[in-house]
Amino acid sequence: MNSVEDSSDHGRGGLASVGVVRETNDGERRVALVPKMVASLIGKGVDVIVESGAGLAALMPDELYKEAGAAIGDAWSADVVLKVAAPNTEETGRLRPGQKLIGFLAPRTNESGIAALAAAGVEAYAVEAIPRISRAQVMDALSSQANVAGYKSVIVAASESTRYFPMLTTAAGTVKPATVLVLGVGVAGLQALATAKRLGGRVTGYDVRPEVADQVRSVGAQWLDLGIDAAGEGGYARQLTEAEQAQQQQALENAIKGFDVVITTALVPGRPAPRLVTAAAVEGMKPGSVIVDLAGETGGNCELTEPGRTAVKHGVTICSPLNLPATMPEHSSELYSKNLYALIELMLDESGAFAPDFDDEVLAAACVTRKEATA
Repeated sequence: MNSVEDSSDHGRGGLASVGVVRETNDGERRVALVPKMVASLIGKGVDVIVESGAGLAALMPDELYKEAGAAIGDAWSADVVLKVAAPNTEETGRLRPGQKLIGFLAPRTNESGIAALAAAGVEAYAVEAIPRISRAQVMDALSSQANVAGYKSVIVAASESTRYFPMLTTAAGTVKPATVLVLGVGVAGLQALATAKRLGGRVTGYDVRPEVADQVRSVGAQWLDLGIDAAGEGGYARQLTEAEQAQQQQALENAIKGFDVVITTALVPGRPAPRLVTAAAVEGMKPGSVIVDLAGETGGNCELTEPGRTAVKHGVTICSPLNLPATMPEHSSELYSKNLYALIELMLDESGAFAPDFDDEVLAAACVTRKEATA
């Protein structure tokens, strides 16, 4: 078993090393690597160094990492540093030229942070930039975490709702099932649909990409057809024209008023979240209805959303939780760890050294800062 004392020698025996650091963002309970994955990396010839307390918020104490074969010590000294959230200024200052960093780095919106990593000479890999192709699915951290968020969004909605989700037949009479509308049918949306269906709701899904209608029906939900097609490249929706936006808004506004619960998951990478739920739509919903807006980090899909807060407007409860995956740190960390392990495995050569091949489209896309090779 590795000890604290030997953790500073990250090049023991010529092995590459991976460091798991403690997250410092408020409310961030995830850890980048769980003990279960430590043995897998060691089996690949990689040393693992874990900062003391890195897994504590995810209910994974240092002792579990030691038992798995990791050293507890200076994780920032490793060849590759693993994180969940992007490093702050102080953390970036702890990195040295030539080190590799992997995490959610927000390359589309965190320009100053990416520039600081580049200036520090760090070879940084943003998991958001991993292409959505078949062989990279196992590395798709956006999808793994969106799955968690979609599930938890329904639990939040059920907790805030003044009504039952399932239909109940009792001696006192029959209670109708809650009607649930999910806007945006990506990974989070599909999980929300499936979870709401399992809770007994009468569930409907909507997306501007009509080709996902079959996916909606596959989880037992109905499809809301507003007659708008905005399929884009790479599995994302394209930006709607002004005329299409007006048409969509009016049709959605009319439809939303008939639902007890609305869950919104629509995001356009690198842009403000599209506004799908107008103030007029909220005002038209029945008092006691609930909206859960998963797009709060980019402004929200609902016009009345207050990011990070739960507010009651026109008798409707509007929840905009930020970073829902962090509220389920055990499973979200486990899934994220598997994503990172697959990415690291792609970087290793047969000897266990880090030798990323930038002719590989996955690594080329994920790497957002690196020193170009000179002739």
